[in-house]
Amino acid sequence: MSKRARGRSLGESEAKAVARMLRISPQKLNLVATLIRGKKVAAALADLEFSRKRIARDVRKCLESAIANAENNHDLDVDDLVVAEAHVGKALVLKRFTPRGRGRMGRIFKPFANLTIVVREVEAKAEA
Repeated sequence: MSKRARGRSLGESEAKAVARMLRISPQKLNLVATLIRGKKVAAALADLEFSRKRIARDVRKCLESAIANAENNHDLDVDDLVVAEAHVGKALVLKRFTPRGRGRMGRIFKPFANLTIVVREVEAKAEA
């Protein structure tokens, strides 16, 4: 009477990695995710290596995890991988307050974000 096993939500030639609770606003994280979306994995890693954004280090770590999942768990060829999806979601928001003049207080929001990266294996085009 146990639960029925849930099927795999991704295709046979796909692998994913999720980075949760990244301390950055989803809007800023989406700028870096847009940078790598649709690119070959080697080009995406190079772009993240030389990006000046602080969060690029965490995005690179998540992308490397997706590549490792593809290689080790699903036997996909690393040279043919493409970043199929890189989507950003909201996580919790810490609300803090700071004192302002005349006894008032100002709100400070400290947002967190989630990042999901899906890599897909595409067949290399035959060169004639």
